[in-house]
Amino acid sequence: MDDGQANALTGIFLKLASVMFFVAMATCIKAAGDGVPAGQLVFFRSSMAMIPVFLYLAWRRQLHTAFYTRNPMGHLWRGLVGVSAMAFGFYGLTQLPLPDAIAIGYARPLLMVVLASLVLGETIRIYRWSAVGVGLIGVLVISWPLLTLFEGDFWQSGQTRGVMSVLTSAFLVAFAMILVRRLILTEKTPTIVLYFSLSATVLSLFTIPFGWVPLDTPGLILLVSAGILGGLGQILLTQSYRYAEVSTIAPFEYTSIVFGIAAGFFLFGDVPQWSMIIGTAIVIAAGLYIIVREHRLGVEQKAARRFTTPQG
Repeated sequence: MDDGQANALTGIFLKLASVMFFVAMATCIKAAGDGVPAGQLVFFRSSMAMIPVFLYLAWRRQLHTAFYTRNPMGHLWRGLVGVSAMAFGFYGLTQLPLPDAIAIGYARPLLMVVLASLVLGETIRIYRWSAVGVGLIGVLVISWPLLTLFEGDFWQSGQTRGVMSVLTSAFLVAFAMILVRRLILTEKTPTIVLYFSLSATVLSLFTIPFGWVPLDTPGLILLVSAGILGGLGQILLTQSYRYAEVSTIAPFEYTSIVFGIAAGFFLFGDVPQWSMIIGTAIVIAAGLYIIVREHRLGVEQKAARRFTTPQG
């Protein structure tokens, strides 16, 4: 096995480990989050995540440089959007079966294509637009049985609010990633990770007047664990990109549905419905097509640059 293959396998392993940590984080939030305000959930997720993040940066001797930023307002906007995304996502998670919440969240890469066109002005060809359309149909297949669209209590249904919350979260996460694309032009990865954790922690404190609730010991342990697991997942995800290309490890994001189904079944008694399975398959197929298409275009652009004669 050559170095390239070894690095790719290391990247894949780290990606899978990060997926497991994120699913474990979501499981802790779902177990403890019923009746806990979304802002309070965001606080524990963000503040406790800083423990492994600070330790990681200190270990890599990057802590002293991670605080330096050239774009403080960029971090603020990324924090506002990211906190809102977490709040909607966590609320949806408390209202839906775990696998359904994970599957609907797969709309994120599809929405990123749309926002990349609208916000960044990227050229999106018919093939990727078609994949986005197919993927969103898959999201509708997953969501439809959970909606009470033709009933009088549309907004009274917890599952309906959960679906809308997760979809809103997916849109905001996609928008946050667009903001991150702009931040990486001037900022280092540790700086982006650190300032997001800090801004999310501070911003979530503004929700205290809206009514935080006392936590019992099991609930407190679960939320502290969720934050630490989320921080570890972020570190593992960041490390995975050091060993393999995004196009290599991105498809392994979809293994989260396997972990989610297992956790939902054994811990919460959630039995996957056929609509969720079929819709998830459609969304994953569309997402994989976009990943393959992006990789192919990247290879073609590199080849074009390599064989272009310099002008001068």
